[in-house]
Formats: sequence, structure tokens, C-alpha cells
Amino acid sequence: MLATEPRIGSRVQRLRRTKRISQADLASALGISASYLNLIEHNRRRITVPLLMKLAGYFGIEPGELVENDEPRLVGDLMELFSDDVFAENALTNQDIRDLAASNPAVGRAVVRLFDQFKTLREARRSGEPGAPDADEVGYHPATDAVSDFIQENANHFPTLEAAAERVRRDIDVASDSFEYGLKTYLSNVFGLNWHSASLPGGIARRYDANARELITAEVLPPESALFVVAHQLGLLAASREIDQLIESGNLAADAAIVTRNALASYFGAALVMPYEPFLRVCQETRYDIERVQRRFRTSFEQVCHRMTTLQRPGQSGIPLHLVRTDIAGNISKRFSLSGIHISRHSGACPRWNVYAAFLHPERINVQLSQMPEGQRYFCIAKSITKGGYRHNAPRRHLSIGLGCHISHAGQMVYSDGIHLNDPSQTVPIGVGCRICPRLDCEQRAQPPLDHRFTLNETERAESFYATARRGV
Repeated sequence: MLATEPRIGSRVQRLRRTKRISQADLASALGISASYLNLIEHNRRRITVPLLMKLAGYFGIEPGELVENDEPRLVGDLMELFSDDVFAENALTNQDIRDLAASNPAVGRAVVRLFDQFKTLREARRSGEPGAPDADEVGYHPATDAVSDFIQENANHFPTLEAAAERVRRDIDVASDSFEYGLKTYLSNVFGLNWHSASLPGGIARRYDANARELITAEVLPPESALFVVAHQLGLLAASREIDQLIESGNLAADAAIVTRNALASYFGAALVMPYEPFLRVCQETRYDIERVQRRFRTSFEQVCHRMTTLQRPGQSGIPLHLVRTDIAGNISKRFSLSGIHISRHSGACPRWNVYAAFLHPERINVQLSQMPEGQRYFCIAKSITKGGYRHNAPRRHLSIGLGCHISHAGQMVYSDGIHLNDPSQTVPIGVGCRICPRLDCEQRAQPPLDHRFTLNETERAESFYATARRGV
């Protein structure tokens, strides 16, 4: 019998635990012993094609979805953290790190979480932050990283929230042909809420007063933003049970649960404003033309990009995309990847990536063919956006949104028209971060690579000081 070589153990284990199924029950359903299933979950047995099909059928997913795993992302995260100076005396090789991610992914993820806590405590001490925890206190998992991990583990697709949003959307559409009027009617009929716009103190977009049965949105908000914050609030009301169940299954720390609740309410809001099947259909009809999709659903550029990353329904899936949001200082505030590209966890991403170059060309969609050091190629688009500034002299936030896919899916996006996808001269070499990037001749290198000793050549000087890093081992 032929066998495949994918490492799907951690994926099977996560699916089983999420559905609260014991190893014995799953093994019985598959017609194998519990001990054999245990070996599969720990990647100690090869999985046959028929068994792979049985597993996929049992969990109601496509076989390809089961084979996909987070090993490349885990390897990238581990390489990034082991590049920290605290590990300078440890003679760890890249192969050691890959072996850890492949054989013990659960341990690898635990190491990443532990380093998150360590880094947070270390930076708090360096900055002299008031109230920084003592060394013997239990640290905490930074909420933003916890939420990113939670979303990544669920492939940014939450069927229970999709179902809840579709249920509510049907009632809204029955109430009126106008989504906005139907939404007002639904809020009034179901929750007794009066939604209206008014002047709110600076920085407040929405105010919910349960006692007064009132929902107020700031009158200065653009229409698409006002609708979205109302849909977000509706998610907290209409999908609270589904959100609670997802948070419970995620086993999140208290501070992370608060942020995750906000993220899941936003997911519901997007699913309500941009229903799954109509949205997917428009994406495919327009070949992921973001601006056309914006006009169809009366949403913002960022809202559309986010929604495009959630299209992972079995049998009705969109392109596997990655998304990153960064500010002009290089701080990554959102990251998600189904394309396979590794997005930096703690440090700024590569300055060659067009998500940074987009700031140089405001409001224009910038296209880039990118190649990571290991040879994988990606098709990336990026656009800078401005938030805030709705009042005179109000501060503005300048952000860049990057969206992309593996090069094999590039032809499905309208932005690839006129681009020679197979022309090496059109490809921009990028990396994750300077400390773990092996490209020694990069003129934008800000640090020497971790696995090469830096030597100063006083007779030659490259454009970048660190580009003269030792060119051999």
C-alpha cells in the first residue's frame, strides 16, 4: 500500500481535542488501535492514503487541509527566537531547530510561548516600566501574540461565527432591502436598542449603553466604519455564546481572552457585512479586485483584505492568503499566513518587502514578486492607508496593509495581469529579519546574520556596513 509522508500528527491531535473526542473513540471510528493513533499524533508512524481520506472524512475537511500544517511557521518562529543574544552560547544549528519542530511541535510551541513571556518581562525591565513584575512572579503571554496564534491555529475560519452571522443577516435582509435600515430594525426588534449617530468625545467610535438601550456611533465616522462598529457590537450581543465557546476551547490566558473576544466580534462583524457565499463569489468574479469588492459591499480596503483571508470553508475556499499590517515605524500589529510565508513574530520584517515600500506611494496598490531565502516565491500586494483625522487637527495613523499568496495562486488575482510571474529578474529577494536571513550581500542589512562571524574588511566597504559580513562559514 502506498503511503504519504506528511507530518499531520499535531493537526489531528488539535482537531480531536477541539471536538473533545478521545483517542479511543477516534481510533475506533477509523478502525485502528488507540496506540497506533497515538503514534500518528506524535509523527512516529507514516499515514496511508486510505487512512488520510478516512481522517479527512471524519472531521469533514478536505484531505489537503489535513496535510497542511504549521511546521514551516513554527520553524520560522523558533529560528527567530533562537537568534536572540540570550542563546548566543548555544551551538544550535538550523537543522536542530527543524528537528524540534518536526518531532515535537507541541514542545516547540511551548518554547515560543515561554520566550514571549521572557521577552515581555525583559523589555519591561529595560524600559523601567512602573509595576514591572518581579523575576519570581508568573509572567503572562502577550495578548497580541496569543490572539495571532489562536487565529493561525484556526486558519482564521470560524464556522460557528459564520453560521451565527448568516442567521442574523437573513433576518436583517427580511426587514429591509437596505442593510443599514434592516440593521437598525433588527437591533430595535431583537435587543430593544436605538442606534443613532451623535457627537462623541475624541477617539470614541461607538458607545453602548445597556441601561438606556442606546447604541451611539460617532457622527464623524465614515459610513463603512460606522456600520462595522455596529456589526461588531452586534457580534458581542448575538454571538456571545459562540464566542465564549471558542475562547474556552482555545484555553487562553485571561488577558488574551479579552483581546480574543474583540477579534472574534470583529470576525462576526465582517461575516455579517460581507456574507460568505456572496463575498466569495464576488472575489472570484472580480479576481480579487479589492477596490471593486469594496464598492460592492461598501466596505474599506482593510476590511475587504481581512475578509479575504477567512475564506476557508471546506469545498468553498478561496485563495490561501497571508496578511500583515504594519505602521510606518515597522511595528507589526496584525499577522496571519496561510500562504506559507513567514512573518516576523518579534522583530520588524524585511525592508525589501513591499508592505514597507507602500508608504512611499500612498493610496497606490504596490505589486511585488517576493522570494524567501529557502526559495519559495510569493505574490504580494500592499497599500498604505490612513486612519483617524476625522476632526480638524486630529491625529492620523499611517498603516500599510500587505496581502499575498504563494506564486502558484498568483494568476487568480487581477493584480498579476501584465506581470511575468516566471521571470527571475522580476523577483525581489526578501527575508524574515536580518538576524536570521542568510543573504550576505544585501545592501539593506541592518545586522550581521547570527550564524556567521562578522569581520571588518578595512580595504573594502559595501554600501551597507554589515553586507561585508564573512562570506564563508
